[in-house]
Amino acid sequence: MKTAAILLEILLLASFLGSGLAKVCGLRSQVDNFRKMGLPQWFRVVTGLMQLIGAALLTAGFWAPSWSVLGGIWFGFMMLFALITHIRNRDPFLHRIPAIVLLLAAACVILLQASKLGGFPG
Repeated sequence: MKTAAILLEILLLASFLGSGLAKVCGLRSQVDNFRKMGLPQWFRVVTGLMQLIGAALLTAGFWAPSWSVLGGIWFGFMMLFALITHIRNRDPFLHRIPAIVLLLAAACVILLQASKLGGFPG
């Protein structure tokens, strides 16, 4: 079970580290996505920073698993709001799949590591 949690944490870490850096650095596709959704560009930067914070939480979780739970909760809320945004914008279902998959991965990390939360922050 521990291996599954670590693999999911690596998936989330890689996904959000890449996505967060792309948003903060202003990658054209990210700029265009936020424009298409009608969101201001400052919110793209804030979203990217939030993704990088979550990636830091998951990274800390490799040494102290309770931090992984917080990272999972952090990303779970982010993906829930991302999914709501896709629904509100009437995006096709295919555009919603990444948010759904990452939301489920975050939920699995929370469930697999939940017993470690009692030891927070260590």
